[in-house]
Amino acid sequence: MAESAFELRKKPHPLSAEERAKLLQSPGFGRIFTEHMVTLRYTPERGWHEGRLEPYAPITLDPAASVLHYGQAIFEGFKAYRQQHGHISTFRPDANARRFNSSARRLAMPELPVELFVEAADVLIRAESDWVPSAVGESLYLRPLMLATEAALGVRPAREYLYILFGSPSGAYFPQGVKPLSVWLCKDFVRAAPGGTGEAKCAGNYAASLVAQQRAIEQGCQQVIWLDACERRFVEEMGGMNLFFVYQSAGRTKLVTPRLTGSLLPGITRDSILALGPDLGYDVAEGTISIEDWERDLANGTLTEVFACGTAAVITPVGSVKFEGGEWSVHGGESGPVAMRIRERLLSIQHGVEADSHGWMHAVV
Repeated sequence: MAESAFELRKKPHPLSAEERAKLLQSPGFGRIFTEHMVTLRYTPERGWHEGRLEPYAPITLDPAASVLHYGQAIFEGFKAYRQQHGHISTFRPDANARRFNSSARRLAMPELPVELFVEAADVLIRAESDWVPSAVGESLYLRPLMLATEAALGVRPAREYLYILFGSPSGAYFPQGVKPLSVWLCKDFVRAAPGGTGEAKCAGNYAASLVAQQRAIEQGCQQVIWLDACERRFVEEMGGMNLFFVYQSAGRTKLVTPRLTGSLLPGITRDSILALGPDLGYDVAEGTISIEDWERDLANGTLTEVFACGTAAVITPVGSVKFEGGEWSVHGGESGPVAMRIRERLLSIQHGVEADSHGWMHAVV
């Protein structure tokens, strides 16, 4: 499907520049939405069709729609950034497209061609370019999702699907500066098990995580550290973000992230950090880290920082770890220099301040 296949149905009366500027003064994250969305429909007979840019609005579903009963729903998240000279680019949209299709395969849903995924975003961004903020750390967050719309109660993959893409202007995730988080080691619940849907970005994974997130809040923490499902010993993720452990030894800095086992989400930011590490002079590795390793290496001083990474916050340092019967401090509860250096490099690439040597930025307008 070429760009001309997207029918443009713009709002007849868009917001004024003054109204939009007022909303963009303090957008926060995920609270304000732009004026249009892109939709596509799928049937086995026609494939993906009826591509449209249309006004942002509620959708209508049949009460028997498969998504409401059997949970066929997947999503992604990536960002558009305003560059130094006013142009707009997205960060690695093709990687998000491939992960979207991986999620679709796991949930027996149709794949969306990578080029169509990227073009849908380009169409939306061109229509909403005035909604892309300009300050470093600010962006237009893009949320693509696919859901099963067929009205059928048989337990089988649906035959009809709706793809939606909409945008949300986002300010700096940490408006008061990057603050290390307090995290809760969760042993009561697991996020995903081998052979499950852990590496898919599906709605059900997040629904099942909320009870543990609530438990963390009750313990005075802001996020959950997920452990493996079998032994409840090996570190996997933090909330919806991947983790990195920073080690110092013999004058070298090494970044270690839990290896992908099929139960972890393969983060785009995670993959980017593995590529950026050597550029900054760091060694990188994927490995297995137990909670015993975490405690021991904090005590002996070789583990100097821990941080999480993801699209929304980019880099989030971990300042303290709580669990039943104890607590550890990481880097004195402060943000560490390695995490902050990686964060600065990522943002500089995303905003066009530094050269994009990895070819990650996709120019839109």
